This record gives sequence, structure tokens and C-alpha cells, in this order.
Amino acid sequence: MKMKYIIPLVIFLALAGFLMVGLQHDPREVPSPLIGKPAPEFSLPRLDDPSKKVTKQDMLGKVWLMNVWSSWCGSCRQEHPIMVKIGKDGQKIVPIIGLDYKDKDADGLRFLRQGGDPYDFSIKDPTGEVGIEFGVYGVPETFVIDKKGVIRYKQIGPITQQAWDKTIHPLIKELKAE
Repeated sequence: MKMKYIIPLVIFLALAGFLMVGLQHDPREVPSPLIGKPAPEFSLPRLDDPSKKVTKQDMLGKVWLMNVWSSWCGSCRQEHPIMVKIGKDGQKIVPIIGLDYKDKDADGLRFLRQGGDPYDFSIKDPTGEVGIEFGVYGVPETFVIDKKGVIRYKQIGPITQQAWDKTIHPLIKELKAE
């Protein structure tokens, strides 16, 4: 076989191999470089009472969820009923902190009044600076953070019942038992 046929064949086979490997992974699962690392420091005002600030240190000693959302986000509206269900007192297993991302206060408060408020409280990030520190590039995103303040899991996109039942809830139970 001539060399001019072998080189394109090798390139084709290499590309086909990369495609096959890529198809084995869920495209919604984007690894976060922050998994296993301390959550970024923050000090943000509460959405419902801007005179009160919340910091990462306030959450140390607890396993908790941080759900990044916005009133203008269509996927957040899709996810919200599941978040409300998770946040109900009877099913609640961890504190849930909302991070109202790049939103207007009045719009965020209206969103929670209309759809229900699943959060222990929401903090506001109108400029998105804290979201950027957490590596957020779209809402909704949810983080599972352990008792030491280390990010243990990142859900990109809406939490589904399946993601809650098969991944997030079991991880939270495991972390609480540690």
C-alpha cells in the first residue's frame, strides 16, 4: 500500500477512536476542577434581608447544597418544583442555600413567592463574581459541599428526580455519615 493512502487511513482511525470515546460519556457531565477542593470564600447579603451577610464559614460543620438559580432562567423554572420538593421539611436532609445569580432582587423575590421557596435562605450575586469563583457558566448548577467546606459534587443543569435519587441524595447521606 502506498504511503499516501496509509496516512489518511491512520488519521481517520484516530479520529474515529476519539469519537467513540466521546460518545461513551454524557455530554452534560462536565468535570469541575473544583471537585475535591475547598469551596471559594464568599460573603454575600441575603436576598430576603440584605443587612445580613452569609459566608462560607457560616456553613462549616454541615453538609449543604448550594443551588445557583435566577428568575430569568427557563431551566431554573423547570427544576424549581423538584427543589421545592427536596426543600420540604419532611424530605429535607441538608441545608439548601440558593445563590440568586445575576438577578434583580425584586425579580428573585417574586420568583420565590410564586413558585415556593425551597431554600433555607438565598444569597444574592448580582454581578456574578461569586458564581465565577465557583466555576458557574450557566444556571442552574448545584454543588454538594461537605462539612469541611470542600466541593464534592457539581450538577450542571437542572436537578432531575433521577439525579437526586441516584447521585445527589446518596452522596449527601454518605457525607453526613462521615
